[in-house]
Amino acid sequence: MGYRAPLTDIRFIFDHVIPLATVSGTERFAEATPDLAEAILTEAAKLCDEVLAPVQRSGDLSPARLENGVVRTSPGFAEAYGAIRDGGWVSVGGPVEYGGMGLPQSLNMAIQDMMAGACLSLQLAPLMSIGQAEALDHHASDALKALYLPKLMSGEWVGTMNLTEPQAGSDVGALRTRAEPNGDGTYAITGQKIFISWGDNDFTENVSHLVLARLPGGRDGVKGISLFLVPRNIPDADGKPGKANNLKVVSLEHKMGLHGSPTCVMSYDGATGWLVGQEHNGMAAMFTMMNNARLGVGMQGIGVAEAACQAAVAYAAERQQFGPILDHADVRRMLAEMRADVFAARAIGMACAQAIDMATATGDGDWSARAAFLTPIAKAFGTETGIRVSETAVQVHGGMGFIEETGVAQFSRDVRVTAIYEGTNGIQAMDMVGRKLADGGDAAGRILDEIEEGAEAARSEFPALAEALWSATESLREATEWMVAQKPVDRQAGALAYLRAFARVLGGHFHLRAALAEGAGGHRAALASFYINRLLPQHVALLAEAQCGAEGVFAVGAKALES
Repeated sequence: MGYRAPLTDIRFIFDHVIPLATVSGTERFAEATPDLAEAILTEAAKLCDEVLAPVQRSGDLSPARLENGVVRTSPGFAEAYGAIRDGGWVSVGGPVEYGGMGLPQSLNMAIQDMMAGACLSLQLAPLMSIGQAEALDHHASDALKALYLPKLMSGEWVGTMNLTEPQAGSDVGALRTRAEPNGDGTYAITGQKIFISWGDNDFTENVSHLVLARLPGGRDGVKGISLFLVPRNIPDADGKPGKANNLKVVSLEHKMGLHGSPTCVMSYDGATGWLVGQEHNGMAAMFTMMNNARLGVGMQGIGVAEAACQAAVAYAAERQQFGPILDHADVRRMLAEMRADVFAARAIGMACAQAIDMATATGDGDWSARAAFLTPIAKAFGTETGIRVSETAVQVHGGMGFIEETGVAQFSRDVRVTAIYEGTNGIQAMDMVGRKLADGGDAAGRILDEIEEGAEAARSEFPALAEALWSATESLREATEWMVAQKPVDRQAGALAYLRAFARVLGGHFHLRAALAEGAGGHRAALASFYINRLLPQHVALLAEAQCGAEGVFAVGAKALES
């Protein structure tokens, strides 16, 4: 069985768990009616099933390559991207005044979930354009927006993000790329960038690069960095791609996975660029793109987890070893764990998207704080779910999972990087216990209150599950109060464990909502029971680790690490 977009699960979440009606009930997103949402999701599913999924293996077996300075993409990718472009799928959440549909991120993220499950390597291209469009919409001049946003929204041009250099990864402030004013409002950009997803292709008219660089007089560190828009081809007076800019793809990275996505080493040699945002404040503009991408990357993990889960279930139903292996207790356990975590991660991602939409629609600070708090959880738990579920899918396949011809190993290889790019999951966790708890835990507390209210509402129908969730939430509340009271290094030492525990409890919350919506005796109640009884208890060990502090970490000295 090939990939099938998870429409049933997405519809159920939108109807009963993270209601899309909450978003469409606002004036800003009133056009996102149930009929429109259903039509969009149905067409997106058709695109994913019939166009994107068939090129998934092609990208792995026939990787993108560099020939005489030109990136040649995998067979079928140009046609598949053409379907994305012609269907207007890049523009779903984009600004209406520049050709976007202006629809909620909730719908957009559901589409990205499906596209990533169908073909992650190709989905990366429109995802980068979506993020760049948001950064330009918030920070670029009117002239730049008028020229670039319609092209990005139409999919005629694609966007990229250029942060990383060999010596400057997470420490972005160590970059060496420089920008010199040309005296005519443009800048000459010189330097080298690495790990540039879809840095070039052979199927769009132009590629629009957002490049971090330092202007003369820019102070050391991130506060001296500026952001520039640097196109592959400089637009002419009519806005069409003109002469080639002074930039090139030096090489393509040889990667563990995502072979269909050309990850480029880019060289800029006095390339013409335009300032985006204020001088020396480029990180503020770039973070707009990165925050958009972080939720998108979380949905990538969920999409791949879905595809891996489908493949594992299909194999287990067909594979005969003393009967179908689907009927063996340990295999059934693995499959149930996979499906339970996919649902939990998807619901968390959709809750984050809903909060973003409501913040946009209402301007309410509580919604903004909720979105900010949920973003690192959605990114980290979504990507870790992708890794864990893909790895388990290989295990379900047994020896055949280790054989490349089955294609299941590709899920593990492709999804692994999602826990690394757009800020490693450790960085997400440190952001969560740092900036996101800087309000004294208020945003976290409101979410915990909501979970406990949900548990109370479920006590009559699911008393044991409700009690388990309520108790876990109280433990998480105590850990949150502990985190708020600690010095930064002690928070950071337990940050990832705390994030994972929060995700576990949130997952239980959404599973219980699903069980209540369907009622006792349904398969969602069975899945909720499995999750709350078998997976939620992990929060105990995670919170114990989270509250150990940093002393034990640093007590393990360099000599101990070497031996």
